[in-house]
Amino acid sequence: MSSNFSKVDEYGFERPDDFDYVTYESFMSQYLKILAKRSRKWTRAMAKQRLLRKQHTLKREIRKGIPNEHREQIWLYVSGAADDRSVNVDLYQKLLNSKHDTTLVEIIRTDLPRTFPDNIFFNSGDEYQEQLFRVLVAYGHHNKVTGYCQGMNYIAGLLLLVTKNEDSTFWLLKTLVERILPDYYSNTMDGLLTDIDVISELVGSKFPAVNAHLSHLGLPWPVVLTKWLVCLYCEVLPTETVLRIWDCLFSEGSKILLRVAVTLIALHRSEILACDQFLDVSDCLKTIVKGPKVIHCHKFVKSIFKVPGKISSKQISRLRESLATTRKAKNKEQNKEE
Repeated sequence: MSSNFSKVDEYGFERPDDFDYVTYESFMSQYLKILAKRSRKWTRAMAKQRLLRKQHTLKREIRKGIPNEHREQIWLYVSGAADDRSVNVDLYQKLLNSKHDTTLVEIIRTDLPRTFPDNIFFNSGDEYQEQLFRVLVAYGHHNKVTGYCQGMNYIAGLLLLVTKNEDSTFWLLKTLVERILPDYYSNTMDGLLTDIDVISELVGSKFPAVNAHLSHLGLPWPVVLTKWLVCLYCEVLPTETVLRIWDCLFSEGSKILLRVAVTLIALHRSEILACDQFLDVSDCLKTIVKGPKVIHCHKFVKSIFKVPGKISSKQISRLRESLATTRKAKNKEQNKEE
């Protein structure tokens, strides 16, 4: 292990025993300079507020990465969460003070110890767990249709680690679930299942050999993609890479998640094609999300806008509509047969 890096990263996550310190040290020696430069630029721009007035410039700068000290403010601003909160400032506190459903509370309590057991902030005391509990309970009572489902705990947990603010975490979670990713967390998970079909279609059209190979090995796309999408990569990719993806997600919407999935498959297609057994490809997909190409978060985020090629919002909308209709028709037929 390199003596230059601790066993715990800056967000409190314990590094696994097989962590690639050599690759990480090589990456950080360059990335720390980039971070320092980005931080100075953002601090100057935020002081004058000029960055927030130019949408095109803001989008470009966000793609290059938001310094962590500015993430809370920028995420709230670009996602529309700040505007929503300004209309109902006391909502979070009112929800905490309201009568709570005991079943919902018990489900959330059961899930809390499973949330980031490898994070020192969540496993070394009650403070973060209690903050997360309050956020999830408040949101579950606010959105009674969706309530609480697994995946939200990881998303809200990472939001808390970044913002250090329960109220901001609640509003960002609300914006993700209701505006950016509608139907990802509903009972039917229609939005999530549709996007899995969209990614399969995109990979099939851009990298047909990979799509054919996975089909031949009998690996269904939901097995590969459900965990990636449901936790927005936060239980999958390195933390800094996830936060760089979330910078773009809050700014540009759900198409970013699709670009990330297609890029992960594309960058590692030679490894995937080299697998000749179901278990081999399953292990391969677990390995690629921890490898050097994703540790280099700066290069990786650049690649999500280049590697998949042109994917327009109109194209995604058309695919979503078409594939959702096809899937619902199939489900209807299956239900009739049963």
